[in-house]
Amino acid sequence: MRALVTGGAGFIGSNIVDALLDRGDEVVVLDNLSTGRLSNLDDALSRGAELWKVDVRDAEAVRGAFAVTSPQVVFHLAAQIDVRHSVEAPAADGEVNVGGTINVLEAARLVGVERFVFSSTGGALYGDAETIPSPESTPILPISPYGQSKFGAEGYLGLYHRLHGMSTVTLRYANVYGLRQDPLGEGGVIAIFCGKLAAGERPTIFGDGTQTRDFVHVSDIARANLLAAASDVTGSFNIGRGEETSVLELVDVCRELAPDVDFRPHLEDARAGEILRSCLDPTAAFLAFGWRAEIDVRDGLAATLAPLRDVPAAA
Repeated sequence: MRALVTGGAGFIGSNIVDALLDRGDEVVVLDNLSTGRLSNLDDALSRGAELWKVDVRDAEAVRGAFAVTSPQVVFHLAAQIDVRHSVEAPAADGEVNVGGTINVLEAARLVGVERFVFSSTGGALYGDAETIPSPESTPILPISPYGQSKFGAEGYLGLYHRLHGMSTVTLRYANVYGLRQDPLGEGGVIAIFCGKLAAGERPTIFGDGTQTRDFVHVSDIARANLLAAASDVTGSFNIGRGEETSVLELVDVCRELAPDVDFRPHLEDARAGEILRSCLDPTAAFLAFGWRAEIDVRDGLAATLAPLRDVPAAA
C-alpha cells in the first residue's frame, strides 16, 4: 500500500508514519515543517519514507505532489491546532483547516485515492456536553474557531463522499498524548507535566484541578487510523478511552512515578471558556472497525516520562 500522510512530521502524524512503515507500506509525508519537526522523521526517512515540503494551503503544490506520488490512501492531519491562536486569528484556521482540507481532498480525487482518513477532534466539537461520555450524536457546539474549522472540514469529507463517491472517514480524537507531543494540542497537559517532572519543577493548575479529560495514547490513535483505513465505513467516529481523568488524578500518577520530585501543584485562577468535563464514547468505532484503546493512562504516562528521566517505563 502506498500511503500519504499530511502533517506527517507532527506528533500524531509521525507516529502514524511509523506504524505504516512497520507494516511494510510505502509512505509519503507532506508537511511544511512550520510546527512539525524533521527530527520526528529521522527513523522514518532512514527506512525509506519520502518527504515533500508542501503547505496544504498551496493547492497547486498539493496537486503536484499527489500527481507524482499517486497514493492509494491518505491520512490527513495537517492543521492549525493551537486553540488559543485560533481565537486570536480565526481566519487562519479557516485557511489551513478548511481550505487546506479542500485542497487535499481535490488532489486525492484527481489521482483516484481509494481511502481518505481525516483527523478531527471530539472535545473541541462537543464543547460542554450534557452527556458524558459523549457519543457522536452529541450536539456540535464548539467554543473555539479551531473546533468550528474541524467541523467545517468534516462537512467537506461528507460532500466529497456524496458528490464524487470518495471513500472518506473522520476520526474525532479525545486528548492525545505520548512521545513527540508538543504542548499546543488538546492533550498538552501531559506533555507539560512530563516536562516539569523531568526538570524537577512543580506544575501549575488553572482552576481547582477537578476538570476532566479523556486521555488516549498516540499508539492507540495510530492503530485506529490503520483500522479505519482498512474498513469501508463512512462518517465520523470518536476515538477515546471513554474514561474521565481529572488533572489532580494526573498529578497523583506523576507523583507516584517520580516520588523524588516535589510535584505539589500551584493553583491559579481558572481560564475563561475552559470545558470542565470532556470524555468520548468510543463504542461506534469498536462496532464499525474493531478499535478500542489498549493503553491505560498510568502506563501511557510512564512510557512518555521514561525517556525524559532516563528510567525504565512500566511493563
